[in-house]
Amino acid sequence: MSITVTTWSLEQTSPADLAPAQEPPASAGVRIVRSEIPSPEFSRFLYGSVGADIAWTDRLGWSLEQWRGWLERPGLETWVAYERGTPAGYIELEGQEEGVVEIVYFGLLPAFRGRRIGGHLLSRGTARAWDLAERWPGRPPTKRVWLHTCSKDGPYALDNYRRRGFRVFDTKLDTEPDPEPGAEPDPEPGAEPEPGADTAPEPGTE
Repeated sequence: MSITVTTWSLEQTSPADLAPAQEPPASAGVRIVRSEIPSPEFSRFLYGSVGADIAWTDRLGWSLEQWRGWLERPGLETWVAYERGTPAGYIELEGQEEGVVEIVYFGLLPAFRGRRIGGHLLSRGTARAWDLAERWPGRPPTKRVWLHTCSKDGPYALDNYRRRGFRVFDTKLDTEPDPEPGAEPDPEPGAEPEPGADTAPEPGTE
């Protein structure tokens, strides 16, 4: 037996495409800060904690050296959301070919979903992607920001990206084996219709 998984690739082609989410109130104590010092241990924590219940697996076997090599690449940025000093989630940006930026990973730790943090983080991260050339000398201005997500991310993940102004430019169908009989089903991180993409969608390479 197998299941069909739909993968959507989405893009923005102008800074004007971005429809920012409403920011959390100041009383919520939410801050978004760039992780400027490459830290393999911290990035491994973020990846493992955000992706634990939505089957992020491709980096689980990375050594600290592999993490450091990735994080020190020019044009690679990690922005972290904190709620009252506690890491709540992150967004990872990668400058690719000329004028293109990918949102490689984005999501929240499970305890912080559904609290209007994700939409704010996605908005700030996307805005930063459009300004990436200012931080990296010699890089051309951003002309396109893109990502992908899939049906395993929950029923609201795709709409969450669309609310921020992303448009679908490609759709693919793949088949995957059903989970083993008796295995616990994965939680549906997109089960809450929260418009801020708090559902930890998976725009990475999973």
